[in-house]
Amino acid sequence: MSTLLITAEKYVYNLLNNKLATNYVYHNLAHTQKVLEKTIELAEKLEKDAASLEKLQLAALFHDSGFINKAENHEQESVKILTHFLQENNVEVNKIEAIASLILATKMGHNPTNDLEKILIDADCAHIGNKSFEDKTALLRKEWEAIENKNYSDAEWVAINIDFLTNGHKYHTDYALKNWSKGKDKNLSKLLKNKNKIEEDLKKFKQKKEALEVKKNKSDVPERGVETMFRVALKNHMTLSNIADTKANILLSVNAIIISLALSNLLPKLDNPSNNYLIVPTVIFVIFTVASIILSILATKPNVTQGKFTKEDVANKKVNLLFFGNFHQMKLNDFEWGITEMMQDRDYLYGSLTKDLYFLGLVLNRKYKILRLTYTVFMIGILVSVAAFAFSFYMQGRADF
Repeated sequence: MSTLLITAEKYVYNLLNNKLATNYVYHNLAHTQKVLEKTIELAEKLEKDAASLEKLQLAALFHDSGFINKAENHEQESVKILTHFLQENNVEVNKIEAIASLILATKMGHNPTNDLEKILIDADCAHIGNKSFEDKTALLRKEWEAIENKNYSDAEWVAINIDFLTNGHKYHTDYALKNWSKGKDKNLSKLLKNKNKIEEDLKKFKQKKEALEVKKNKSDVPERGVETMFRVALKNHMTLSNIADTKANILLSVNAIIISLALSNLLPKLDNPSNNYLIVPTVIFVIFTVASIILSILATKPNVTQGKFTKEDVANKKVNLLFFGNFHQMKLNDFEWGITEMMQDRDYLYGSLTKDLYFLGLVLNRKYKILRLTYTVFMIGILVSVAAFAFSFYMQGRADF
């Protein structure tokens, strides 16, 4: 390394360490050192002469030194610093101008006109083709936020980088194209995956946000307590209906057994004239037993409607699709259509649940009324029959005396 290069390196390192703002987390000494390293690598691979290598190294050292003054048009500031340094070190004007043109070539969007410009431009963007790309861009993002007050969302930042890699950047030297393009493609692929992931996350977030808004809107969606109330009330009604049916079945079974015993034991005895006194109590007993059986059957007898509805009934909310009696004769497609319409209409849905609860109550009222009457008839029948048999036996005993 020449004396000029050693002096320039110390000068630039001291400049960036002492005068560069700490907010420059990307365009700092570490970046300058990396660009210098990649510049030497490219120049050696492309077999450039010593004079060209020295110009490239000086340009790499000073290319971002202008950031100590300002970020905007820092290339021109870098040229001023370079010119001042080289003039103090008695470097000829032609050489200064050549190095200055290399620094100006690093300005974004510049098309290189010679091999040395291509080398420096590729070295300045070497990170695009290696594994440090994501870390470097993260530092650049922080720098822009701190220095230029440019704030981007994750989606915007990924989009900016994708656009830069696809439209704003390309390698110019054969060596970079051959050795760094594959890494660039991998980094672009990662960016595209991140873009898809961010879009999916944003979609999920939007869906969750919409769901929360729907939950908050009490006028559109009822509270969970309302749904719980319907569920508990309907379950209680069904339980009471099962209890009523069970009681009616017990009475029906008991009376059926009683009348079977009466027919098999009492009726044959009535053929004998001496047993005529048993006719009246037997008839009373049979009448009350038959009445209890009939009432038990009425308590459990189901009522089934016509089982059909029209689209007009659904549109006018006149049919309760939650009761099987209203749809048991319908085709599946028509029933599915009706249910879909009901589920899309909150008022219709909860109106149907309310009607279902109400009519279940009416059915329970009817069942328990008949069931209460059945128990009363059964109890009176037992008492009257026992009294009738007792009276008949008493009167027969007196007649025998």
